[in-house]
Amino acid sequence: SLVVLFGATAGAYGAKLGSDERELILLVWQVVDLHSKKVGTLHKSLVKADNLDLSDQCREVSALTPEGLSKAEPLDRVLQQFCQLVSSDLKVLGRSSYTLCSDGQLLIRQVLHPETSKKNIMLADCFYSFYDLRKEFHACYPSSATVKDQTIKTMAEYLGLATDETEEDFGVWQVKTMVAIIFSMLSESCNYMFTEPETVKYKYETGPCFWFFILSSSKSETVDSETVIRARGLPWQSSDQDIARFFKGLNIAKGGVALCLNAQGRRNGEALVRFVNSEQRDLALERHKHHMGSRYIEVYKATGEEFLKIAGGTSNEVAQFLSRENQVIIRMRGLPFTATQEDVLGFLGPECPVTGGKEGLLFVKYPDGRPTGDAFVLFSCEEYAQNALKKHKEILGKRYIELFRSTAAEVQQVLNRYMSTPLIPTLPTPIIPVIPPPYTIATGSIRDCVRLRGLPYTAGIDDILEFMGDATGDIKPHGVHMVLNQQGRPSGDAFIQMKSAEKAFMVAQKCHKKMMKDRYVEVFQCSGEEMNFVLMGGTLNRSGLSPPPCKLPCLSPPAYAAFQTAAVIPAEAALYQPQALLPATRTAQASAAAPPTVTYYPAQAAQLYMNYTAYYPSPPVSPTTVGYLAAPPGAVAAAAAATATHTPIVPQPGALVRMQGLPYNTGMKEILSFFQGYQYAPDDYNGLIQLSEQARSVLQAPKEWVCL
Repeated sequence: SLVVLFGATAGAYGAKLGSDERELILLVWQVVDLHSKKVGTLHKSLVKADNLDLSDQCREVSALTPEGLSKAEPLDRVLQQFCQLVSSDLKVLGRSSYTLCSDGQLLIRQVLHPETSKKNIMLADCFYSFYDLRKEFHACYPSSATVKDQTIKTMAEYLGLATDETEEDFGVWQVKTMVAIIFSMLSESCNYMFTEPETVKYKYETGPCFWFFILSSSKSETVDSETVIRARGLPWQSSDQDIARFFKGLNIAKGGVALCLNAQGRRNGEALVRFVNSEQRDLALERHKHHMGSRYIEVYKATGEEFLKIAGGTSNEVAQFLSRENQVIIRMRGLPFTATQEDVLGFLGPECPVTGGKEGLLFVKYPDGRPTGDAFVLFSCEEYAQNALKKHKEILGKRYIELFRSTAAEVQQVLNRYMSTPLIPTLPTPIIPVIPPPYTIATGSIRDCVRLRGLPYTAGIDDILEFMGDATGDIKPHGVHMVLNQQGRPSGDAFIQMKSAEKAFMVAQKCHKKMMKDRYVEVFQCSGEEMNFVLMGGTLNRSGLSPPPCKLPCLSPPAYAAFQTAAVIPAEAALYQPQALLPATRTAQASAAAPPTVTYYPAQAAQLYMNYTAYYPSPPVSPTTVGYLAAPPGAVAAAAAATATHTPIVPQPGALVRMQGLPYNTGMKEILSFFQGYQYAPDDYNGLIQLSEQARSVLQAPKEWVCL
């Protein structure tokens, strides 16, 4: 038997049903005996929602009112009545089992399951299996419209059935028409069989995803990008089960929730989720800005490559640790470096036994075997895991231990992070002259530039050129400038130099609020002067221009703005460009062909004011990086003469160290005191960087150490 089911919410109707998180207000159903082709009683039940504010579309389509709904039963009572009435109708028809049949997937997956999950209502087993009438109809009549374009009305029109919805109450006509469609499919001319229902997973399956093991043997395998999403804005304490509950009703692949970590190994509020197919992924995207508690969650498309970077791995030790099915994973952080397996088991105690004893423990170590203070523990059930979490911040040895829920993907991320840490820090790039651009940045008040605002953070130069379309031919050589933030990442802005003010005006008119990927981009006409202000650290908004720091007299010495003094800059400033900004067609040969000129910054007070933008060539565009200012052509000759008289000496490997995490007020004397007692090579160092006399005297006085 089938139970034909139709429902409506207080908000959107049709293809957007459930996308606005509005509550269910109507259920209509009828039992159909597929063998005898008899039907049971048609039932219509109103549902009292917590929020009785109906949308205009709901009022117009359903003709329901808040007054009428206020007298209805709440959802849990309506669902109980549904099960009881269906059982009674089945007995009358002489049947005992049934499967739901709905118009599409939305009512079951996007309305009933999410709402009952939020209200902690236990759904009956019948709601975990159903037939999608649209799919079944298309399978029976392949020449009909595609599944995506099907509606009850279009299916009825295809069969020549009556389509006047005004003859019946809202919901009643829909169910009666669906029953008539099913009988047409059961006729002798079609003799259609309902055999493969849609299923909803009862719970999320934890553990390593299948792709984790595939990666161990083959790096060529990929995950379908049409099945992956990125969820952003998650509470920091949320687990994979919390995320699975947010997507309740949709089928997530086994081990398909990968929580993302920041550079410090802590969760950053993002997760990558992999679904069983693209249809489930598309339904997940409709939950954009749905709520998890009091927070709304952003949902975007992601790629299979991104998922593999987080959830995949090649460690046999991790694969063996995660090979046990349906285990709860707890992460321990802050363990003493001398802690042993016996110490951890004793800390957890007999009330929370570890699966497999010592085999259920995984210590995280550096490549040389030193412990990091992190460990992962497996528990066979939720009860044992809850007992372990109660020991959060209890003392082991002389340290308090933090305990958190974890996932298989997090285990792999943490292991990858520490195992990829080099035993010896990477030697910084030698300080050598940097090749400056053979072009000039626009100046003046002529409005021959355009500003792009609101770019996707993943957008690169090629995306911008594609976005501009035919106007690409009107861009000046090296005329595309990406604006980066102080971390060197795309800020969502870009400036483009056009060949004329007229071309800039036409582009602004044509491309304003045009879509790039999933976002619309604002395009404004501006001048070269305004562009330079922003690229050098200033701001441009509705309030006008705010000058960059280098233009403020209270910060910048006179010699800085005039570029009077030259000094060679580190090559790494040019080499650390985000690769996403560079065109895919760029080759090493093309870079080598650039004219040999030099970029400078002033020596005086250089370390105090180095938070501006520099420009480096990248034909046919010029992405920017945060770091240094380009020098005027007159300074190039001075640098050439300086480098000709003294050949830089590159130190031997291991002769340089790089310091990170210095206090902002640290001076040269504090650094020298920090390294007191270590030998250095002052002669080699003098050839690498130009120093003032005061700095040189400080460096040469001890004759034992040097700092960069």
